Amino acid sequence: MTDLDIAEVAHRAGVPASTLRFYEEKGLIASIGRRGLRRQYDPGVLERLALIGAGRTAGFSLDEIGRMFAPDGQPRIDRQVLAAKAEELDRTIRELGVLRDSLRHAAACPAPSHMECSTFRRLLKAAASRAAAGARKRTARRS
Repeated sequence: MTDLDIAEVAHRAGVPASTLRFYEEKGLIASIGRRGLRRQYDPGVLERLALIGAGRTAGFSLDEIGRMFAPDGQPRIDRQVLAAKAEELDRTIRELGVLRDSLRHAAACPAPSHMECSTFRRLLKAAASRAAAGARKRTARRS
């Protein structure tokens, strides 16, 4: 397969050319040269962009994704990091499930005011408790 210019890569990967330039600045991808003013890429960049996209969808930062590639550009993905992210996603899914159920309850609650509904107040208290715990975790990580 022949080299691809930035417009073709952007089109095939479904990202704007500005994203490709940004990823290049971050060291996530590399062009192989230029043809005129247009950057050229090896076709393998499309697979790398797919991995970057999957990582972003899973919630990894660009820095975390960058560490998933060896110096030679080949994927070097730590399985423990993947397992930890899967656990984090499981927690998020559980929390979102509770939030979804809370919203459904609030939408259908027959109480004249949500604040008069004991179920709603219990859900509100639980949400406040989770938010406070999350804030404590973020503060502890910064220390």
